[in-house]
Amino acid sequence: MADPHDKIPYEALQQEALRGVVRAALKHLAAMSVPSGHNFMIAFKTAAPGVTLPKPLLAQYPDEMRIQLEHQYWDLAPGETFFSVTLRFGGQPMTLSIPYAAITHFSDENASYQLRFTPLRTGPVAVPAPVPIPAPVIAAATAAESVEKPTSDKPGDGPNIVSLDHFRKK
Repeated sequence: MADPHDKIPYEALQQEALRGVVRAALKHLAAMSVPSGHNFMIAFKTAAPGVTLPKPLLAQYPDEMRIQLEHQYWDLAPGETFFSVTLRFGGQPMTLSIPYAAITHFSDENASYQLRFTPLRTGPVAVPAPVPIPAPVIAAATAAESVEKPTSDKPGDGPNIVSLDHFRKK
């Protein structure tokens, strides 16, 4: 049976590739404005790393938020790892910055197209404590003394140190 650490993370690779579809759709949208009838809905984790929201929005949506890009949005700027957009909330323009990794759902209702993504962990990830490795006991003897004075009566039980002094040109 293969070691699970040696496996290729196909699920994560697939999720990243599909987030690339969202990135490409937003780049298309930014370059051409909204094609007639398209309505992009994007849900994302508000507490995900890299998400930037005004404090009132974060207070109102502490876990997840859904935005709509159809008619009233401004300054859509899709980058390689995140996008930013300005939307109106309560009549006030507010700029949001959202990493593609924070997106949990994307849909274009006009095209009957949707993607769902595995939710991200927003809390700290538990990392197991490292197992302490005992430090080796270091003797004050030189390498030559170690060869001359084996530490064990049985051959093969002690350190296997070879001195190269005898082969050097003088």
